[in-house]
Order: sequence, then C-alpha cells, then structure tokens
Amino acid sequence: MLSTTEIFERIYSGFIGKAIGVRLGAPVEPTIWSYERIRDTYGEVTEYLRDFKNFAADDDTNGPVYFIRALRDYGLGATAEEVGKTWLNYAAEEHGMYWWGGFGNSTEHTAYQNLRAGIPAPQSGSIAQNGTTVAEQIGGQIFIDSWGWVHPADPKKAAEASARAASVAHDGEGLHGARFCAAAIAQAFVAKNIEDVIETGLATIPADSLYAKVSRAVLRFHDSNRNDWRACRDMLTADWGYDRYPGVCHIIPNAGVLIMSLIYGQGDLPRTVEIATMAGWDTDCNAGNAGAIVGTLQKVQPGWDKYRKPINDFVVASGVTGTVNVVDIPSFARELTVLALRLQGLEAPALWVEDFERRGVRFDFNAPGATHGFRTEPFNQIAVKASAERHTDNAKGSLEVLLDRLERGHGGRIFWKPFYRRSDFDDERYRPMFTPLADDGQRVSFKLWLDPWNGDGNLRVAPYVRRAMTGAIQETGAWHVPSASGWQDYAFTIPDGDGEAVDEIGILVEYFGRLKFLGRLFLADFSVSGKGRAVIDPSKEAHEWGGITRFTWNRGHWSLQQGRIHAHTATDADAWTGNAYLRDVSVKAELQPHSGASHLVVARAQGTSRFYAAGFENGEAVILLEDHGTKILARGPFRTEYGRSYAVDLTVEGGKLTLSVDGERLLQADDGTLRYGMAGLRMASAGRMSIGRLEVAER
Repeated sequence: MLSTTEIFERIYSGFIGKAIGVRLGAPVEPTIWSYERIRDTYGEVTEYLRDFKNFAADDDTNGPVYFIRALRDYGLGATAEEVGKTWLNYAAEEHGMYWWGGFGNSTEHTAYQNLRAGIPAPQSGSIAQNGTTVAEQIGGQIFIDSWGWVHPADPKKAAEASARAASVAHDGEGLHGARFCAAAIAQAFVAKNIEDVIETGLATIPADSLYAKVSRAVLRFHDSNRNDWRACRDMLTADWGYDRYPGVCHIIPNAGVLIMSLIYGQGDLPRTVEIATMAGWDTDCNAGNAGAIVGTLQKVQPGWDKYRKPINDFVVASGVTGTVNVVDIPSFARELTVLALRLQGLEAPALWVEDFERRGVRFDFNAPGATHGFRTEPFNQIAVKASAERHTDNAKGSLEVLLDRLERGHGGRIFWKPFYRRSDFDDERYRPMFTPLADDGQRVSFKLWLDPWNGDGNLRVAPYVRRAMTGAIQETGAWHVPSASGWQDYAFTIPDGDGEAVDEIGILVEYFGRLKFLGRLFLADFSVSGKGRAVIDPSKEAHEWGGITRFTWNRGHWSLQQGRIHAHTATDADAWTGNAYLRDVSVKAELQPHSGASHLVVARAQGTSRFYAAGFENGEAVILLEDHGTKILARGPFRTEYGRSYAVDLTVEGGKLTLSVDGERLLQADDGTLRYGMAGLRMASAGRMSIGRLEVAER
C-alpha cells in the first residue's frame, strides 16, 4: 500500500508536470501555429518560448482544480449529473473556465448551455444530444487529471470515475481519452516504466476504438524507429491528421501526439513535454496531459529546474471562487491526497483534514522542493529556493533565502501574494478573477533563522504587509536582528487597511554594515489564520478584467460610478468576495435599489448555484437558499423605494440566518444546508442597483 507521503509527493509532482506542459505549449497553440511553423521558427524546443510576469489561467488547469470539487459538494460517490452541477456552479457564463467558442462549436460551451437548459449529464455531453463531432473533441481528456490522482494505483476506478466526469461534455472517443489518461496517471504511482503506464491505460478502453488504433500505430512505429519522433509525426499527419477528423480540435490526432510524446520521451518530463509542444496540433493540452502522466511517474527531479522554477508552485484558475483561483500547488496536492485517502476508506492526517476546509493558509514546505509561491524584490540580490537543511518539529523543509552581497543601505522584500491584480499579468488567457486570501484582523505567523556568512551583524528585518491599490507598506513589527542560533517565532495581526486589500505578506530586509553581507535566511511554518474582516470602499477599487477588483462575477454588468458599485442586468447577476471557506459571518451593504424586483446580499456562496441570500424580492423581505433551485426560508412584507439607501445585514451563525435592515431585525430562518462560502451581491431578475460600503466580518 502506498504511504500518505508517497501519494502526496506523486500528486504534487504530477501537477507540477501538468503546469509545466501547459505553460510550455500555450504560446504555440494551433489557432495560428502549425507543426511546420513551430519547427521552422524554433527548431528544437528546449526552454520556455516566452517569459511571463505570471502565467495566467488556462482551461487545462481550470478543470482539474474545479471539477474534482464534486467530491466535496456531493460526496465521494458523485454521479455524472452531480459533476454536471459542479460545472454549472463554478463556471461564470462566457468568461473564464472554458473556451467559449460558441454553441455547437466549442464542446464545453455546448455542454454548459445544455446544462443551463435543464439537460442533465450525461445527456448534456452525449452523441445523441450533440452529434459525434462535438462529443469527440479533445476536452474529454484534458480536464480529468485529478480523477487519476485521487485513485492512486487503481487504474480501473480512475478510468470509471473519469468517464463519468468527462460525460458531462463528451462521449464516444472523448470518453476513451478520459479513461486512458486517468488510468495512466493512476498506474504512474507504481509503474516502473512508461511502457507499463501506456499499456495499463490502453487496457481500460476498447481495443477496436479509434483511440486504441492510433495509439497502437504510434507504438508500432516506435518499435521500428526508436530515435526519430519527427518521422512518427509525419506518419500521424499522413494517416491520422486533422483532415480526417472534423471539428476544431478532435481527440484522435491529438491522442496520437500524446502517445508519441510519452513513448519517445521515455519517462523524462522535459523531453516528453518538449516533443508534445514541437509536434503541434493542441500543444498545451497534449503537453499538459503528458506532463501530468510523466510527472506522476518520474517525481520531481533536478533536471526539471529550468521549467519548474518559473512555475514557483503557483497556478492561476478562473472559476467563480476568487480565493480558489490562487492555486498553491502543494496545498492543492494535499487536498487531493485527502480525497485519495478517503476514497480508499483511510484516515487522512488530522492537520490535513483541517486544511481541507481551512479559512487561511498553512505552508509547511514538505513537498520536495516546495517554495509555495514566495517571491523576492529585488530578485537579483535576494533569491529563494526550497531547503531540507533546516526544518522545524512540524515540517521537514523550509524556505532558504539567499542574501547575496548586500551593500550598506541595500535591502528588499521576501513575500507571499494573497491577491493579484490585472497588472500582475501580461496576457489575457481565460480572464481570472481574484479575491484576497488574507484579510485585516487575521493572524500571521512564521519562523526565521539567520545564517550569516559575511558581514558585520547589521542585517535587520521587520514583518510587513502591502496594500493592493496604493502599494503602501505597513510595518507590523519592530526592526531587529534575527536570531543566528535557532528558530525565532514571529506573529502579528494584519492591521486595518482603511478599505484596501492586502497583496503582499512578508519580511522587509535592510543592511547597514560596512562589509558586504552574504548569507541565508530560513523561513518555516508560515500561516495565516483566524477570523478576519474585509471592508470594501468602492471608491478605492478598480474596473479590471470585466469586473471589479476583489470580486468575481457572473452575468450582468458590474461597474464603478461615482464611488459606488453599480449592477445592471437583464436576467440575473452575481458578484462575490471573501474567502471560499467563510463560516459564521455578517455581510453588511449600503444598498440602493434603482429598478427591478430583486436586490440581495449573499453569504456562504459556494458558486453560482449554491448560496444563501437575503434582502428585497418582489415587494417582500426574504431569506432564501439557492441550491440548484430556490427555496424561500423566510419572508415578510417590505416595500422598497427606488433611490433610497438601505443598510442591509445578513448574518449567518451556525444554522441560523438573520436579516436586518437599517438596524431592525426583520427575519430569521434556520437551515443547515451550506456550511461555508463567499459573501456577495445578487439580483435574481432584471433590474439595477448600486452599493456603497460593503463589510464582511467573521463572527
């Protein structure tokens, strides 16, 4: 039986491999780049083709992060229909998550519209509903990696679970691709070589399927020509090319490239994703799938560094849950490990279970080479890397910070980012939306240990936070010289930010010695925990990526006008803020109805289709539960006046919900359906409203 550590480290390695493959392949996706153009422009690909400030969201990583949440929301036996509900719940319509290429053209867009129309999965993705061409595009395999990771060493169950999940949007050969990839990942936990991985994956699909036939064609070609993958690619063009398979991105030609990259890469991650990228067709998808499989098989290696370091344990997603969109890869691997253990009927470590629905973060640096996304400024004199040299009783690793020849008066910052803005990115891929992972009032703690090599003892540090809109630095402790004889504890409360979010938490470093300073600073046991309070002053926010900073949104038009948030919709519209795991909370908004019948505040929102809301609806005050359908929990007459400001307060404590307006308690209700979620704003029907100050305070 695999140990918990082995499962965790292979999932972590596999997701790193997925991220590397997607990032390498993305700049030469097939819309413009052909195989020949990639070959003639780049020749042999041996490094990233483009630098990014941060690599933005991609559908290939959105799916593995979000669709596996069906096991959280509906239990370990989640059905295809429930995975379909998960699609609806976490995707914002026509921005983020998928390629919204049009109904009947984009497989995912088609399935989403079917689900919205009340057609449940698996019918939503079936050939009978959508036709063969739509059902057999590549998405059947590119979103299912997590279903392989949560079934380590059990390829049969991985294949079955992935087929259920993929059936939301795919059928036929699309399901064969899902089965193969998930089973290959599951087998990669225990396989000795890539041939075993491939054969195990193929054993889960019909031998007479096109997917199996193109795979066998590649394997036969490799048997007779083991050193020339480009000759194999020419065979695929001639016998299995896009000219034979309709649609934008059919799974069969790309299945050939996937198998080719795996067998010619021979279990080495860099070579495998390079071949998948150079081979053209759907480069980020194929390199991503291949990277996930080989990453799980090979585990993290020093030879990955040129591709791994720019990832820095950080991936962006673009669902509707803003704090889930900031993906710390070790933490996500820990979540999947908990699910993997539960699916085997085993107990996960108690602290990991606590992390599973944690309000806050905990970075232990236990994953091999983990950096948890820590950064430095300036990066030319301060650099971070993982270290196993020094660790605490609670972990087996730490972050090593190299301070390289600091001159008198020089210094910098070592920090983690709990929030991102549009300016942090230089591409528009899948338009992510973010909500801060840390709020005023929360407790930050960590440990430091100084290892000075050269200098005269005048290096000093101070904890700090930075504000997202102004860039203002707030020092949160006194400047002092850190201990060089052992771990020293640091803790502070994030101070009041006067309505500005925090976008950096870290350590300021300054040096005032006469000799150049060279040495190391170790950081360990970093956490942000406890109850927080977010105050949003719309006059301090900005309009970015089609929405408003600190909010995610779905439908409607959300704008900033005269220091207020304005919402306008012809159907329904939602905007959310706050942590994904807020529990007992008060959501207070200064709200002005301007037209229409629905003006609400929201608590414990778990997506577009699961939340509590309260406020004004059709001439009444209401408290309601939305869970893929609306249930009124409490109601009473209330006549609203357009243009008048109301202080609306929805408080949720345990299973008790209370609505107060202008300080007067109007309604109470009891319901235990939802235990946690975001705060937000909602209009359930056509209309317009504006919002001034919004406060989200944990209780």
